[in-house]
Amino acid sequence: MPTPSQHIGRRERNKLEKLERITAAASELFAEHGIEDVTTQQIADRADIGTGTLFLYAKTKGELLLLVQNAHYALALEHGQAAAEKMPDVLDAVLAIVTPIVECNRVQVENGRTYLREMVFGDPAEPRHAEALGIVAQTQEALAKILGRHERIGESEATTLAGVVSAVMYLAMAAGINAQRRTVEVIGDIRAQVSAILPR
Repeated sequence: MPTPSQHIGRRERNKLEKLERITAAASELFAEHGIEDVTTQQIADRADIGTGTLFLYAKTKGELLLLVQNAHYALALEHGQAAAEKMPDVLDAVLAIVTPIVECNRVQVENGRTYLREMVFGDPAEPRHAEALGIVAQTQEALAKILGRHERIGESEATTLAGVVSAVMYLAMAAGINAQRRTVEVIGDIRAQVSAILPR
């Protein structure tokens, strides 16, 4: 049986391979040095492409960070959803979704905070930005599904509360006051706030 890659033309395969190299190079360099101390030239060099080619895939470092973090965020959400499915308690299940996202965002705290700024203030026409907002929507849908399990939360309220939980999580990750705190403390604060808004 043919694999999906056999149905893709050589040109498309080359584009995908370059995109993978760019993503890997940017991910490694951002993790090692932080976004502020990495140049697009360094990323191009590590990906073994020209800077002109790099700019065909992402025009700015912010877009490159979105490219990298979107992939990590999507994976974190997938892990969180899988863990949440096994938890009967609504609060524990909500935290099962939130925890890997917060951990992912705080691997390199300043990168995580820059990613959130790019999501909020970035160019909405840029595809990586749209992808990031799509993952945010998926996160809220996953949270709403979990919150909807609560016997005292209806479907409409679950959707509203999912937005609140999401806002609590993003504010906790973006807040400068939390930059120096341990991730477990940040997650503990999120848990306390989510617990406070759940019906008793």
